[in-house]
Amino acid sequence: MAKRFDALSDEHIEFIAAQKMFFVATAAATGTINLSPKGMDSLRVIDSNKVIWLNLTGSGNETATHLQQLPRMTLMFCAFEDKPEILRLYGQAEAIHQADPRWKEYQDLFPALPGIRQVIVMDIDLVQTSCGFSVPLYQYEGQREILTDWAERAGHKGMEEYWLKRNQQSLDGLETGIKTLSGL
Repeated sequence: MAKRFDALSDEHIEFIAAQKMFFVATAAATGTINLSPKGMDSLRVIDSNKVIWLNLTGSGNETATHLQQLPRMTLMFCAFEDKPEILRLYGQAEAIHQADPRWKEYQDLFPALPGIRQVIVMDIDLVQTSCGFSVPLYQYEGQREILTDWAERAGHKGMEEYWLKRNQQSLDGLETGIKTLSGL
């Protein structure tokens, strides 16, 4: 049975900390809905109504683009080990780019990972838990190093070149703003 909360409890925060992966969903008013898996040490709970996560360089830039159009976002955490549980966070979010004065404040909360493109700040409006009885059991083996290795080889200048070449438009042809908002 699903339960609703106005804010994260200590138990919710412990559950989030134990998860190795989470999912992010966003959408503009029209067009493609985006759902992306996220991993690594890329999420922080700031308080019971705010989380932030690192948006690392990828093949697209859908989340940041959608948030410019409609700032709503959903995060979902699933227990793949131990007790079955699903936790969803619903709220309003904003992509903070490197040229933003708040960039350093947020980025300093994370390890220095190569390829950081944006920091996403989410104000939580609703927390929902549900059973997760049909979520399969998986055993965690470790993080993949492919993205980190690629970003380290490319370096900061290589990442900027990649953003300009591959991250300026969404799947639906919307401008991502990465060029102007990142100060490129």
